[in-house]
Amino acid sequence: MSTTLEQFAAECRTVLKSEPGPSGRRKVCMRLETLLREPAFAALVTEQTAERQVLYEDPELGFCVLAHNYKAAKESPPHDHGPSWAIYGQAKGETEMTDYELVERATPQTPGKARPVRTYKLKPGMAYLYNEGDLHSPRRRGPTQLIRIEGVNMDRIKRLKFEAI
Repeated sequence: MSTTLEQFAAECRTVLKSEPGPSGRRKVCMRLETLLREPAFAALVTEQTAERQVLYEDPELGFCVLAHNYKAAKESPPHDHGPSWAIYGQAKGETEMTDYELVERATPQTPGKARPVRTYKLKPGMAYLYNEGDLHSPRRRGPTQLIRIEGVNMDRIKRLKFEAI
């Protein structure tokens, strides 16, 4: 029997309450990888899903489970998740991720500078954790579907901008 969104959210809540830091997030990331190999769970994101759709927002801890459906190629500049963390889980397609090192801090008026340090691919069934301050940029060369977890709903967070050098 496949794991439901509600069951996964309850598992996340249990883990993140007992281990709220990076070790708990790594456990959630590993669990997401396992679930992405279940066709029914990966099907939480479909061709009809919006580019960004909140599937679940935890009322106590604030973390969110999202579905992302990118219908075509899309690229993002280097970014972090402000005061939060994120786990990217690849359901379909492929995402090329680049990690960056901070060269110059961002301010509200001036974008920060970041230097690329490594590039790798997220393929279906893979998930990756980005902790607070981890600079990264996704590149999708075609249709891509993800299930992502954010420590807080990023719709409510203003983030600083970064430029690659």
